Amino acid sequence: MRFIKMHGTGNDYVYVDAFEHPEILREDLPALAVRVSHRRFGIGADGLIVVKPNESADGEMVMFNADGSQSEMCGNGLRCVAKIVHDRHVRRPELRLATGAGIKTVEIQAGPDGLAEIVTVDMGAPILEPARIPTTLEGEPPIERELVAGDRTFLATAIGMGNPHCVIYVDDVAHFPVEKYGPLVENHPAFPRRVNAEFVQVVSPTELIQRTWERGSGETWACGTGASAVCAASVLTKRTGNDVAIHLLGGDLRLSWRPGSGVRLTGPAEYVFEGDLPEKMLGRA
Repeated sequence: MRFIKMHGTGNDYVYVDAFEHPEILREDLPALAVRVSHRRFGIGADGLIVVKPNESADGEMVMFNADGSQSEMCGNGLRCVAKIVHDRHVRRPELRLATGAGIKTVEIQAGPDGLAEIVTVDMGAPILEPARIPTTLEGEPPIERELVAGDRTFLATAIGMGNPHCVIYVDDVAHFPVEKYGPLVENHPAFPRRVNAEFVQVVSPTELIQRTWERGSGETWACGTGASAVCAASVLTKRTGNDVAIHLLGGDLRLSWRPGSGVRLTGPAEYVFEGDLPEKMLGRA
């Protein structure tokens, strides 16, 4: 069974194309996600994403984190799903893709070879109601609420992008101990389904630096839903204008949000390599 290793600004996943390999859907996908994601004994990834047909859309993304937990949405992952569907199955400049957070529209910018290079995703409108994020933080939206994590008290903004996010602004994100506070925020009782934690430094009204501790995966090099939440939070707290460039460990994303509309996220989607899943990794040896 073939797999494709891809990344969107360094947020890397193992992809299996169920258009070509429908038998993948009979596997124990959470267990497979754990095996393929391991960076010593597996392929190495932030998780596993299966690309499958969908009767109501051009394709569907089914996503699992590195710990086997299922996630609703991933902006970087969806850009790579769009590239697979566009390059191999539906060669159109606009696609509709199903996710755990609903159907998303993507726009494809192809290169000279006709293959997708840059993908813009309509990430949908930010979720600002606490019960839907979900969070027990107060406010609608819950903006800059005190959150005690270990020995620190942060001002946290909670936003949903189909999955839950907690945005925290810091002065020097490069030296901030994400590995210490990320797990504390992820598992904080204020977030009943856990949460993705974004630690953000404001460079200017049009530029941000972001590091992300992803629910179920640890620190990742990029997070598209996280960047979307950061864009919305920065507009709501008046730290930036509506259009921002966000620098992540794996590269840059461009985002735009105006209240009442969806967040638009633009960035690359890139192949790394392909291979065959061995029987042992499929749990049959």
